[in-house]
This record gives sequence, structure tokens and C-alpha cells, in this order.
Amino acid sequence: MSYLVLARKYRPKTFSEMVGQEHVVQALTNALTQQRLHHAYLFTGTRGVGKTTVSRILAKSLNCQGPDGQGGITATPCGVCPACMDIDSGRFPDYTELDAASNRGVDEVQGLLEQAVYKPVQGRFKVFMIDEVHMLTNTAFNAMLKTLEEPPEYLKFVLATTDPQKVPVTVLSRCLQFNLRPMAPETVQEHLTRVLGEESVQAEPGALRLLSRAARGSMRDALSLTDQAIAFGSGKLEEAGVRQMLGSVDRTYVFRLIDALARGDGRTVVDTVDELRTNGLSAASTLEEASTVLQRMAVLQAVPNMAASVDTSDTEAQEMARLAGVMSADETQLLYSMCLHGRAELGLAPDEYAALTMVLLRLLAFKKPSDGTSSTATPTAGNPAEAEKKTLTQAEAAPAVEPRQAPQAVSRPVVVQSEPDPVPVEAPPVVQDVVPQRAPVQAYREPAPQPYAQPAPVASDDPPPQRQPQPQSYAPSHEQSHSAMRLPVRTPEEVARPPMDMHDDGMPPPDIDTFDIPVRQAPEPGMRTQAHSLNGHAALQRLVPTAEGEVWYQTVQEMVAAGSIQALVRELALQSQLIARDQDHWLLRVERESLNQPAAREKLRAALEAAGHTKQISVEVGKVLDSPSRRNAYAAAQRQKLAEEIVHGDPRVQQLMREFPGSKIVPGSIRPA
Repeated sequence: MSYLVLARKYRPKTFSEMVGQEHVVQALTNALTQQRLHHAYLFTGTRGVGKTTVSRILAKSLNCQGPDGQGGITATPCGVCPACMDIDSGRFPDYTELDAASNRGVDEVQGLLEQAVYKPVQGRFKVFMIDEVHMLTNTAFNAMLKTLEEPPEYLKFVLATTDPQKVPVTVLSRCLQFNLRPMAPETVQEHLTRVLGEESVQAEPGALRLLSRAARGSMRDALSLTDQAIAFGSGKLEEAGVRQMLGSVDRTYVFRLIDALARGDGRTVVDTVDELRTNGLSAASTLEEASTVLQRMAVLQAVPNMAASVDTSDTEAQEMARLAGVMSADETQLLYSMCLHGRAELGLAPDEYAALTMVLLRLLAFKKPSDGTSSTATPTAGNPAEAEKKTLTQAEAAPAVEPRQAPQAVSRPVVVQSEPDPVPVEAPPVVQDVVPQRAPVQAYREPAPQPYAQPAPVASDDPPPQRQPQPQSYAPSHEQSHSAMRLPVRTPEEVARPPMDMHDDGMPPPDIDTFDIPVRQAPEPGMRTQAHSLNGHAALQRLVPTAEGEVWYQTVQEMVAAGSIQALVRELALQSQLIARDQDHWLLRVERESLNQPAAREKLRAALEAAGHTKQISVEVGKVLDSPSRRNAYAAAQRQKLAEEIVHGDPRVQQLMREFPGSKIVPGSIRPA
């Protein structure tokens, strides 16, 4: 007689033999006992958890005739009557199994449903079992809907699937659904112990523990792996042989790595990874085992009382309890997260063991100092040079350029007073093109008696002239184009005013002409996108028109129209603000460091020189309040507002809204011509 594999030999034949699915067994047992039977059942769950087995036991329960042939519907089929024996052997004429993976068309389903009109030949009920039902086509599903909803009283449907999300809701609503859960490793190990005891196969507890974890909740996979392990070990199950067969990492390596990370011993970590490489053990398996150990450690740290109830015969559990007391809870959580995400990095690195080393050493980079044992240097107040190593500024990486100094003849730093930085932040590093030494840039004046000097303010007893308030509506007309937009700009006299106080939100006082632009700012590349919204409205950018901004806007518009700047160079020009200029040098400011690239600056300088404007430019990083992109956004917002006012004020639109109460214009559907 040929050998019968363990997964088939020990397939449960009654509900009492089912393992790990008590919630399904209890529901079906009560339904059979009380004769409250549904006409369609749907069993879902991963592979090897008992979907087909439950279907066969249910069919036997419905058709069992008892040992004496006088039995009825029961939750405990006898297993000896002709109906039970024929269902177990697959010869019962009233029990039909259809594999939807290979019979997924409408013709196969129609052929099955044609049998529904005939009463059972031998049994009490006809049972149609469709396995992997989610593989059926939409036409096949539609063909069976009516019969599935109102089948004959002698017909029962049993559907099984591993992916219930692909089953149409019209089918789900007609079925009584049961979800078979993956089994715990302890449940699988207990069942394997019982099976191997009946097979008289010697097995070490460690070997069974490895098999139960490798099954990942599937009893069929566990029994199949056990068959393979018995063949590998010549009739014995030894932990070393099973570990070699599965290719799993010995947890002693994992314990050694976690212990070294807890002590901050980077040398031991590197040596252990090299040992894993030498033995050919999988880096992915190492991270997987480490995640399992760290999860157990986190549980022991959160519930200290569980450490006292650890099985003393389980050496691994004892070692986990010891490591839980050595490593702090926050480091355990951090290392667990690193191990989970590190598995995705293994395929990106040219060497998976190098990636494993980097994942593990990453904890030491974030490890908090304790008693000087940390492998990373910690800056202290007495060692400022060491503290500076933590911050790499752009000024350190760029060639040394002498910072700009204010000339002695000027009483205060030369800045554009109309655009004070709204928020007091640390001065960002200034990225400049390397040019010959020259005097610092002076704010542009027309006419300017000296290129780099500013006349000192003249004391006067007269009060300063009051500015006339500017009108707040600057909507362009229909004929105005994008480039023809004009905004009120501040005069040189206003630019020369002393600095003004800022509001708490970092914006200028109300007497400065500012405009709110409803836009969404794009985040820096690599940064998490934040929602720039408040009460459902878009975030606002602030536009503060300046005289230099008008000059820069016209210059950029001319270069864009001529096609002299493209891609990143055009974006740099549109997003920057002209701060000051003279005949040979312009100073620009941009908010995003990612736009301030040397190649883009050089191409922008060449375009400006070709247009006859300047030969040298400098770009700094800071707050921008007047840029061509903001002016373009303001013009677009004004055109959008004008278009919406025209549509809302149209007599026909108003008449339609009066005739149809509750009607409204769909937001965002209006586009300017």
C-alpha cells in the first residue's frame, strides 16, 4: 500500500477532531442540533486552516444515516454509515466539489446548477461545494445568484475562498460567513506532538517549535513540513536537522546581537554578522527572528509579572526574559521598528549582510549615552568641537568665502527695510558663486550717488509723512494678460524707513500692502507632506509687492517668454525674490534649499548676462514675500475670482437656481477663459 501523507491521513473527520477553530465548530454544532440550517455557507481563511474539511464534515452531518440506518441530521456523524464513508472517499453522488480555480467559466457553473433541479439520489441533501469561489468570472457569479438566493429545500451551498474581498457583495449577502483563523504556534505544536506520538516518531521539542513557527498558522503546512523533516532526519526530528532544513537562524545569534546592542558593543555586532555570512545563514531570517524575540521582550517589559511565569525548561524564554531586563523599553521598541523596516532594505543593498550590519548599527547611532558605554560620541558643553560634528552646514562643505561686512560709512546693515524677515530664525548659510573680493551689495537706489553707500537719515523735527492707504482691489480686467499685471509697489522713500515691528504670526503690520493668495505650498523633497488647510479652506501665501520685485518680475517674464531659462533654472527664477542690485551684481533670496543648486545658479546668471542685466548673482536662503510665482498666483486667483463673480451674477444662472431650489454651482467647476 502506498504511503499516505500526514496531512491527508490525519484530516479531521468530525467536529470534535477539529483543531483551532472552536468558534466555527460551536456555531455549526448548535445549528445542526437545533435544526436551524442556512441554505448557503461561506468559509474564508488562509491556506490549510480547514475550509474543505469543515465542508465535508458538514455534508456528513446533513446526510448521516447512523450505524443502524435510522439516524437523522446530527452534529456528530457516525463515520460508518454508507453516506459518511462515501463522502470521506469522494464517491457520494449527492456531494459535489467544484474547483473554481480550473472551472471558472459560466458553462461549468451552469452545468452544476442543472443538477439542482433533481432531488438527492442517496442522501438527505444535495451539497454543492465550490472551492476558491473568488476565481469565478463575473458572468459565472451572475448565473448562480438566483439559485443561490432561493435554492430548493434539499440543496445546500458551501463556498470556500482565501480572498473574500474578490467575492461580489451580492454573493456575500446570500451566505452565512465564517472566518477560519490561522492557528497559534502553540496549537500547531500540540497537534504535531499528538500526531508524531501516534506515528511513533521521536521528536525534540525544539524541532517541533521550529516547525510550528514555520507553518505560519497553517496546519496543513505544518504536517507537510513534518513529513519533509522526517525524511530529512531518517525518521527522527532533531532541532539541528530541522533548523538546517528550514534554513532558519539559530536564535543564539539573535540573542548575541541583541545583548551586544543593549551594551553598545558594536564590535560584537559586526563579528556576529560576519559569522552569519560565513555560515551562509539568511539575513532576512535573522531580522525576522530578531523581530519575534523583540516582540516577546516588549511584552515582558510591559507586563513584568509574565517574566515570573516563564517556563524554566524553555531556555529561549529564559534568555528573552533576561534580555528584557537588560535593554530599555524605548530601545526595544526602536530596534523592533528598525528590524521590521530593515527587511525591505535588504533587497536594495548590493550585499544583504552589509545591509543587515547597517540596520543593527543604526540603533547605536540613536542610543542614549549611559555611563560612557555608548559607541557614539556625545557632545558636551565642555567639548564644543565635538558638538559641532553633529551639524554639517553648507558653509563647511562649500569653499571658504569671506562673509559680507557692512561698510563703515553706513550706520546699520544694508538691507531692504520693506521686507524684514517675518520670523526671527537663525541666519541660513549664504551660498554664493565664487567671485573676486568686492564690497557688499547695497540696496538699489535711483539715482544712487555711490554704488555701495547709503546716505544717513537727516534729523528733522517734522513728523514723517503719512502714507495714503492703497485700494485693496487689484483684480485685472478681461483684457489684461498674465504678464501685464501691475501691483502697487513701495517707493524708495518707503524702503528707507527704519525697521517695523512684526506681528506674532511673523507677517508685516496692516499698513503694508499685502495680498493673500489661496495656494498650497509644495513640501521639500523627502519631507512628509503636511495638510495646509483650515476649516476646509486652502492655506494662504502672503504677497508683499516691492519695487525690486516689480523689476525682477518683468525680467523673469521676459526670459521665460524668450525660452532662455528652462526646468529647474526657471523654477529658481520664479520662486526667488530680488533683494538688492547694482550694475554688476544682484542678490536673490529663495525659500527652498533644494532649488539653490550650483548648476541652476550658473545657468540663471548666464541668462541674465545674455539679457544685458548683470554679470554676477548671489542666492541666499530665507523668507520670500515677493516672487514672480507669487505674483502669477495672485493674478490667477484674481482671474478665478472674477470668473466666479461673472458666473454667479449671470441672470440665467440666477434664474435656474430660483427655478430649482437647492441647486448649486459645483465648487471648482468654474475655470477662467
